[in-house]
Amino acid sequence: MSFGRPPTINSGFKVTPPDRGSFPLDHYAECKEQMTLYMNCLNKNANTSEACRDLTKQYLDCRMRKGLMQKEEWASLGLSNVDKGPPGGDGSNRPANKI
Repeated sequence: MSFGRPPTINSGFKVTPPDRGSFPLDHYAECKEQMTLYMNCLNKNANTSEACRDLTKQYLDCRMRKGLMQKEEWASLGLSNVDKGPPGGDGSNRPANKI
């Protein structure tokens, strides 16, 4: 290898797609409100997602409705027992810490 030359590409490397398909970026901020609510909930709860599961479901539901994510069953995402709650919820209906 020398400086100024393009790097050597390993011909044995194969790119594999993700297990659950693509997860495109939300370039047009179609689900920004749900994402912001979810991130704020995580910040309030020391990055513990259990307290924000209702907001997780709202965010993923938005992404599926807008075509930003492949539609999946809630059970396969581990969210079948979570109510979506009112739109714009803040995750406060979940305990911050489980005992």
